[in-house]
Amino acid sequence: MTDPTTSPASPQPLGVPRTPTGDAGVDAHLARLADADHLDAGGHLQVYEDVHQGLRDALGALDQRPGPTGPARPYDNRS
Repeated sequence: MTDPTTSPASPQPLGVPRTPTGDAGVDAHLARLADADHLDAGGHLQVYEDVHQGLRDALGALDQRPGPTGPARPYDNRS
């Protein structure tokens, strides 16, 4: 039998609030941080790396969005 006064405490949620960003993909990655609340410190790294990579991918996807369509028009200063 284990003595409860000498056993290590179970992981406790940090209670850090996460404010929604309005971007469903980013919010999903940030929500994944809650998974670390139920892990001991040794398990946090995998969660943080996963979230970090997801956020980097979301940021990188911003560069992949198509710009204006159609041919560029040359500047014409005639009135």
